[in-house]
Amino acid sequence: MSLVFNEEQRSLKDTARGFVQANSPVESLRKLRDSQDSVGFSRDVWGQMVELGWGGIIFPEAYGGFDFGVKGLAACMEEFGRTLLPSPLLSSVALSGSVILQAGNETQKQELLSSIASGELLVSLALEEGVRHNPVAISTTAVRNEGGYTISGSKTLVMDAHVADQLIVVARTAGQPGDHDGISLFLVDAGAKGVMISKTHLADSRNYARVTFDKVAVSDSALLGEAGQGFAPLDRALDVARICLAAELFGGVQEAFERTVEYLKERKQFGVLIGTFQGLQHRCAHMYTEIQLCKSLMMDALSALEAGKEKAPALISAAKAKISETAELVTNEAVQLHGGIGVTDELEIGFFMKRARVAQLLLGDAHFHYDRYARLEGF
Repeated sequence: MSLVFNEEQRSLKDTARGFVQANSPVESLRKLRDSQDSVGFSRDVWGQMVELGWGGIIFPEAYGGFDFGVKGLAACMEEFGRTLLPSPLLSSVALSGSVILQAGNETQKQELLSSIASGELLVSLALEEGVRHNPVAISTTAVRNEGGYTISGSKTLVMDAHVADQLIVVARTAGQPGDHDGISLFLVDAGAKGVMISKTHLADSRNYARVTFDKVAVSDSALLGEAGQGFAPLDRALDVARICLAAELFGGVQEAFERTVEYLKERKQFGVLIGTFQGLQHRCAHMYTEIQLCKSLMMDALSALEAGKEKAPALISAAKAKISETAELVTNEAVQLHGGIGVTDELEIGFFMKRARVAQLLLGDAHFHYDRYARLEGF
């Protein structure tokens, strides 16, 4: 399998890097946070991203996309991680779009994916019900009635829910929490009667919300795929989002490491550059080797996913777990090696730590993915 991006993917990656450097440096996230922006991202920047085709990058041309593949999207996400760009790309395209692509019928794909790709529609996945990722621990219910279903329950950590037009709700039509069978997927209008969305604030200054469903009525046409058979397509879609989130996290890790190395080359103590201290060099060398291992794991997982390999889910879990652990190592070291100013808000290095801590937990932390890897490998 190829462990490097091809020429087209590298060109796309270069375009993404130039775009974020010109339009969304880390300072943009600071301004959004300090102004308590109600949207949480720049709609102007998002509009430009859509014009560049990133809203439909993984969708087939038949559904208004460009069919550039997950590897192309991950290449962009890596660059977006370097400037901590906030956008609905992960929630609406990589995650919700993948769910529709995997579970939706032809009519749903035609109607929804083209609207997502054009930026006309924002969709969020309402999955989690606890503080940690567990896609089978679903107790939200969808009760069958004449002509449709009634959904009741609550969700947490729903990305971009407060700006979403529609929600994909993971609910149980049969079985008990923990069962793979009995999980169903429903499209719900974010403004429907009985839907209550409350924005929450986390350390990374991104958009999350708690969503409550109080006897929300939906028609049969709201069902994505077959009733009770939603876990398999959901898991495939989650893997797309997991590796894209891992790529974003990896981009932030590289940026934090490079900024730290540059600081060590400039900072002096008692007239001596601290980058000449052997102890600090050893710490940087350790980080560098871990980052290179992460790169190999990420590229291996992306190649396996695009090739449809059976081992792709296990490799994606391995990549997400290792990158999450390395993100904790590198961001901790970055803050510490910057010294006292590393913990101040005025220095941007702290923003990378805050994003890393949340991204480590989203869509499964290292413990979840090591366990999943072991199970998939038969341990």
